[in-house]
Amino acid sequence: MHHYAICNMPDEELFYKQCAALEKNIPGLEKEPLLEDVDGSLTQLYKKEEKEIAVHNSEYVGALYIDSEIELTQYFKKS
Repeated sequence: MHHYAICNMPDEELFYKQCAALEKNIPGLEKEPLLEDVDGSLTQLYKKEEKEIAVHNSEYVGALYIDSEIELTQYFKKS
């Protein structure tokens, strides 16, 4: 499992920007329904070739982060 810390506090605007970046840069990404917890936390799940990617905007943990079964930096290399 790969873990990517995006922000050390929850940020809904940044959460949606991060989701958009994944959708733009990772071909073949399948978007699952958005999950919202009672505390306002958001989780967006994706699948790529049967592997899961989860973007968490967690009020409980107090952070915005990604947990992924695939390594994501390969899709965000600068030219």
